[in-house]
Amino acid sequence: MKKPKNYQTGPAPIYLRITVNGKRSETTTGRECDPARWNNQAGRANGTKEDVRAFNAYLDDLQKKVYEAHRQLTEADAVITAETIRNKFLGKTEKPRSLIEIFKEHNKKMEALLGEEYSKGTLCRYQTSLKHTQDFLTWKFNLTDIDIKLIDHAFITEYEFYLRSVRKCNNNSAVKYIKNFGKIIRICLANQWLSYNPFSNYKNKIKAVERVYLTTEELQELADKDLPTERLGQVRDIFLFCCFTGLAGDSDERDHSNPAQADHPFRAKLTT
Repeated sequence: MKKPKNYQTGPAPIYLRITVNGKRSETTTGRECDPARWNNQAGRANGTKEDVRAFNAYLDDLQKKVYEAHRQLTEADAVITAETIRNKFLGKTEKPRSLIEIFKEHNKKMEALLGEEYSKGTLCRYQTSLKHTQDFLTWKFNLTDIDIKLIDHAFITEYEFYLRSVRKCNNNSAVKYIKNFGKIIRICLANQWLSYNPFSNYKNKIKAVERVYLTTEELQELADKDLPTERLGQVRDIFLFCCFTGLAGDSDERDHSNPAQADHPFRAKLTT
C-alpha cells in the first residue's frame, strides 16, 4: 500500500514492488484497498468475502507473472535487475546498449573535434584503448561486443589482468588504458544506461618513473661525432633536432604496450 502524499481517508493504491540485490522497481497494480483491511506483512487484504478473495487472487496472479518474467530472463541469460524484470513483466522491450558501439561513437565524435578540443595524440590513445578492449572481449568471452549492463567490478579487474599479462603493459600504461575505458563508463552513467558504477571499488595509481635522458655533454658528443655514412648523419641530426625542440616529447602518444615505443622518446645509447 502506498498512500498519496496528501492522503486523508478512503482506499489507498496498491503497488507491486520488485527488489533485486537491494534495488527496487515499482509499478501500480491498478487496484486500491481500505487501509484497515490491508495486511502489510502478507501483502494481501484481510477477509474471506468474495470481493476480498478476488482481490487477493488478482495480486497472486500478478506475482506469478513477475516470477515468470524472471524465469524467462534467466533462461535467456539476460541481465537480472529489478528494472529488467519490471520491463519484462510489463511487456516493455529495451534495446541493449553495447560497449564497443558506444566506444566507437565516442572516438568518432573525438575525431570530429580533432584540433579544436582534442589532439591527435589523445585520439590515438583512445583508438588503441578501443582495440585493446575489443581484443579483451575476444580473449575472455569470445565476443565481439557486450551489453554494458554486464560490465562489473570483475570485468574491470580481468581487463586489467589482460593488459598486464597478455598485452605486457607496464603499470602506468595499464592504468592509462583503464582510465580511458573509465571515460566510456562515465558516459554510460551520465546517460543512465548503467544504474551503478563498476569502478566504485576499483583502485589503481600511476607510479613515478625515472626517465633516462641524455646530458648536455652527451648530446654535444653525439653532435661532434663523425659518422661513417650520410644517412646516419641525417638520423643523428633529426634526433638532435627533436631533443632541442621537444618535437617528440609527448610520450603519451605512443603505444606503451609496444616494446618498440615503450621507452622515453629521447632515450639513446652512445657507441663508438
